[in-house]
Amino acid sequence: MAAPTALIAEDEPLLANALRQALARCWPDLPAPHLAANGDEALEQALALLPDVLFLDIKMPGRSGLEVAGELADEWPAGRPFPLIVFVTAYDDYALQAFERAAIDYLLKPVSQDRLAVTVARLQALLAQRAASDQDSHLERALAQLRALSAPAVEDAPPRLDYIRAAVGNKVKLIPVDEVIYFEATDKYVNVVSAEGSALIRTSLRELIPQLDGRQFWQIHRGTVVQVRQIQAALREESGKLFVTLRDRPEKLAVSRLFAHLFRQM
Repeated sequence: MAAPTALIAEDEPLLANALRQALARCWPDLPAPHLAANGDEALEQALALLPDVLFLDIKMPGRSGLEVAGELADEWPAGRPFPLIVFVTAYDDYALQAFERAAIDYLLKPVSQDRLAVTVARLQALLAQRAASDQDSHLERALAQLRALSAPAVEDAPPRLDYIRAAVGNKVKLIPVDEVIYFEATDKYVNVVSAEGSALIRTSLRELIPQLDGRQFWQIHRGTVVQVRQIQAALREESGKLFVTLRDRPEKLAVSRLFAHLFRQM
């Protein structure tokens, strides 16, 4: 079996090289990992190199480590084993609770040699297990872990929104949340789409989602949240991509792999 490959995504060069050297000591069979200096570079390199293991810093310029993992799940080529992911983070109680809840491995900065050795042993065992298992089941496990990691803690959930205050031209319009068909993230804004048209808000989708009723609104893509009763059907095209059609709008909305489980037959 070929030696596994790895990619380290870390925006601090000293920490990236320290992790690389520590890996060389406790995993000598692992070729020197490639390095990515930010989230955008991490996504690009991961899709080009298709590594077996990813060490992702949670907070990076551009995309965060979690955003990189979510986009990789959507873009990863079929038939290729999804990488094992280890998140690297500064000490944060909430982050650590989230990792443990999702059963995802993590390392604290600065990374200690002893803790890294435990992680390496776990990765080696998982790689051996993965070689003998079904690739689809491994991807599903990874997707389930990422979904659990993305879910906000119930105790930290803010109050539910009843109205959206959105810019329409030179006016601020109050849009009842019940009338929103879907929310769509753009570069700097979120587009609020209703039967009457669209309007912009400055709140990010990440901040908005915990304020929405999860039974009423489903996130179907990293940049899209749709009202459930507005979903007419889910369609899988010949390319394998999944889309939903809407009751009161003509457009089709893409569904990522991370959220495709919402549309499995009951």
